[in-house]
Amino acid sequence: MDEFGAILRAREFVVRANQGSVPVRIEAYLEKVNCDLKVDSTLPIDEPGYSLKIGERNIIVVNGNDLSERRRFTACHELGHILLDLPSEHEDSPLWSYSRRPANEVYCDVFSAELLLPYRIFKPLADSEAIGFRALNDLAARFEVSLTATGSRFAAAVDAPCAFVLSEGGRVRYASRSKALRETGAWIVPSMLLPRGSLSEIARSGQKVDGEREIAADIWFSDWKRGGLLLEEARQLSQWDQTITLLWFEDDELPDVATDGEDDEEESGLKELDGTLPWPGKSRRRR
Repeated sequence: MDEFGAILRAREFVVRANQGSVPVRIEAYLEKVNCDLKVDSTLPIDEPGYSLKIGERNIIVVNGNDLSERRRFTACHELGHILLDLPSEHEDSPLWSYSRRPANEVYCDVFSAELLLPYRIFKPLADSEAIGFRALNDLAARFEVSLTATGSRFAAAVDAPCAFVLSEGGRVRYASRSKALRETGAWIVPSMLLPRGSLSEIARSGQKVDGEREIAADIWFSDWKRGGLLLEEARQLSQWDQTITLLWFEDDELPDVATDGEDDEEESGLKELDGTLPWPGKSRRRR
């Protein structure tokens, strides 16, 4: 099993469950795997839930003290364990920490995000939004998922050149990039420190940040030869010392390749499942 395999299996399951509403109906998923959902308010705060099998029925238990969006994510995460046949590694997997999550837990997180934010439903809505945290907040509320899950999904889905970055302890732990960025070699190095002078670094320092700011693209992208300015918006999640960042080029326009005779080659990430789509012509900057 790998991340790409988890995505494929999740998308197949969404089709089988005939999901078409927003937010998706968790009950439709549960019915497909002969599964009951239980809510247990006696679980400790750091235990979101678990799954087990009794006879022919699967049981998923979620923490009744968690917010609704957390319980929905946990239920779909546990469906990932069931459908991908992956053993749980919760004991070594802090709920709040991305950097310390074992592979099985990451794959089930990916599976859960695919179920809660189905690609064929989410993508048209994401493409219609002006890029920014306002859009992420609106979509997160509509789909009843966390801002972090929405941001990662948004950047991966949209046609515009956009990236979502999750940092922890001042270091990049995860970056989701649109196909437009991946194809130009816009690579964000894992474990790199938040760039000096970036809005994300400022937010983590405790200073108030509001709205987007322009930032040189090459402070975020490794070996970037195109130049140009990005728009950056950031939020600090102080409880977990996490920083979430949204990066994009205004009006969907990527800077031209520098004419210095050198090729700009970089890995392009996972192969897209949907093929290449044309970029929309309208401005994506929030007004």
